[in-house]
Amino acid sequence: MSEHETAGFFHRLKKGMVESIAHSRGELSLKTTTLPLPPPPAGRARVIALRKKLKMSQSVFAAALNVSTKLVQSWEQGIRMPSRGELRLIEILNRQPELVSSLILNGTPPRPASGTVNARKRTQRVAVAS
Repeated sequence: MSEHETAGFFHRLKKGMVESIAHSRGELSLKTTTLPLPPPPAGRARVIALRKKLKMSQSVFAAALNVSTKLVQSWEQGIRMPSRGELRLIEILNRQPELVSSLILNGTPPRPASGTVNARKRTQRVAVAS
């Protein structure tokens, strides 16, 4: 690490400590931002079960997730595990298959029915200085 990088690091570290102390004294309010939790893991059995539940071939399932058929095959064989981005897509496909089906078929998302409530939200809260 160069001298310039070290100075920048320590400046940011000091600033964070000063803000933390000011917050604990009530002199600084922190803005709370809600971030989504990571998607749940998806092993081979979960991927196979979801694909079969949706009555999709491996190639159609791959197209729905915008990945290669070979990748889906390697997930189902347990050779590879989905990445975080792929896990999020699998979670969306599992929760709202009609959305993905609509996008694949005609490129437009379905309209939500009036009065429907979304599935419970998975979130975590973090505080950042404002």
